[in-house]
Amino acid sequence: MELNTIKDAFDRVAKKQKVASSKSQELLDQIDHEIQQALTNIHDPASLIDQKSVLEELKTKLNTIAPHNQLEVSQKDLNTNLSKYPKVLEKLLNPDISKAYRNVDFDPHILNQIIISHLYREGLFDMADCLVTEAGEPEAISLKYQFIEMHQILEAMKARNLEPALNWVITNREKLNQIGSNLELKIHRLQFVEILQNRPQAAALNYARTHLAPFASVYMDEIQKLMGCLLWAGKLDGSPYSDLTSPTHWEKLAEELTQQFCSFFGQSYRSPLSMAVAAGIEGLPTLLKLANVMAVKKQEWQAMKQLPVPVELGKEFQFHSIFVCPVSRDQSSEENPPMLLPCGHVLCNQSIMKLSKSSTRTFKCPYCPLEASFAQCKQLHL
Repeated sequence: MELNTIKDAFDRVAKKQKVASSKSQELLDQIDHEIQQALTNIHDPASLIDQKSVLEELKTKLNTIAPHNQLEVSQKDLNTNLSKYPKVLEKLLNPDISKAYRNVDFDPHILNQIIISHLYREGLFDMADCLVTEAGEPEAISLKYQFIEMHQILEAMKARNLEPALNWVITNREKLNQIGSNLELKIHRLQFVEILQNRPQAAALNYARTHLAPFASVYMDEIQKLMGCLLWAGKLDGSPYSDLTSPTHWEKLAEELTQQFCSFFGQSYRSPLSMAVAAGIEGLPTLLKLANVMAVKKQEWQAMKQLPVPVELGKEFQFHSIFVCPVSRDQSSEENPPMLLPCGHVLCNQSIMKLSKSSTRTFKCPYCPLEASFAQCKQLHL
């Protein structure tokens, strides 16, 4: 990745600078030592050496050390790396990102929906309403009320108020149970810990009897741990259960609640707009490099249906399965889909067409002795 290259170049400069500084300090210390030694000899009344001899000896030692030559070598090495660093920055941090742009026919309706959804998701309701009106997307307003409820719950949690979150969980208890979520228990656990820290022990015990007892049959270990906390009422921070007071529990609960909330009304956990921007940023260096190479070769890449180089993205950007043909090494596409052979092996359509001479004869599977015809192969949908 280009940022790693920049970091490596910077580290080299920093290392050379450190070496040069260390060398300079070492030489200064050595010169200072020789001068101090000469001064000691000059001011020593018992010394039989005259001042002229001492100074001549000092001059000889300094000429032997040759500080100017040594500093010149280390400084030259540093200046060489310093002069290369701006070139690395100029090469890799190309400000003209328009080279990586392709003329793609976007559906304005879908694009507006994505932007509006992102604004509502971020709680920018006035801005989203303005875009709904100006873009003529009245149906997108339905997302507003769903995200308003979510933000009200999250804002209440920031104020350590779990009642709105608990009400939502109770309303959706059946759906949460179907996916095996223990979100309701986590909310009650946080509430129990809050009571234990700020109210009498009896209040926490009553809360546990009312709200935690129903979970004992499934989450006994967790309930037993919470009951142990009762012995440390008012001083939980210094107890063996101090981890329960960590703010990260609130953060994780807000994250999980947001994830479930979005899932239940058909929205992805992360904003599609932010995901698209993040993926574009990660893939931009490769695309810029490709554009520069193709420009040198005087070839046009924007009209290609498939990029000639892979754009490596992290796993967080992978939402669909992909298939790479073991014969051609090409990634499958709509025009070249994966095909299942009768023997169970899978090849891309174009590879099968080549093996079967454009489906005019049977062919042998490259990975087993069985033969097949093009008509026997079935398209796989990823």
